[in-house]
Amino acid sequence: MRAKFFICILTSPIIFLFGCGSNPPAPQPSATASTQAVQKEPVLYTAKQCFTSMVGLAQRWTPDALPFHMESELTSEATGQGGKATIWRAIFASQSRATMESFICSGSRLPSSPALGFTSTAESAYPPNVPAMLFHPSYFQTDSDKVFDLSLEHGGTAFMKKDPRQPIVYLLDWDPKTRQLLWSIIYGKSQADRQGLCVINATTGGFIRAGK
Repeated sequence: MRAKFFICILTSPIIFLFGCGSNPPAPQPSATASTQAVQKEPVLYTAKQCFTSMVGLAQRWTPDALPFHMESELTSEATGQGGKATIWRAIFASQSRATMESFICSGSRLPSSPALGFTSTAESAYPPNVPAMLFHPSYFQTDSDKVFDLSLEHGGTAFMKKDPRQPIVYLLDWDPKTRQLLWSIIYGKSQADRQGLCVINATTGGFIRAGK
């Protein structure tokens, strides 16, 4: 009886340990899975964040490349709030080659959007009016987030109150007549259906005009 008693005492802890080990802990989310979730988020850029790299890429294409137009693109990921977009496009031209090329900066994750990073289109001949619209990159001083804030002071706030997700498009162009680099901030999906417009000097940040 004593021998049986001691055997029971000795074997009981072993049974208990095996019983506790029969239910393994629940798996924890891996660091890799968390990283992948973060990587799927779109990246929003101001115009200048993209423009600086675009200038470098254009000058690799041809050293005399100069920009003559830049614009933001609306997506479901970003509607232009805060002067930011997931896609920016800029067109550069080379007078020595009489050609132009578009460069695209994309932080979009949408399947229908340009690939993430920087891409370019095929080189093509430019229209006759392009040389007069070329500007030196150093004229671009006032970024899109700054002009967004300025546009709010000149009528934009009213549109934002009506629709907090108000679509806003940004156009950057050289005006040959006044010899100024201008921002056109369009409250609407395009020039054709705009509800409001604000024009700001992209070099000085000075307000030019606002209206429909």
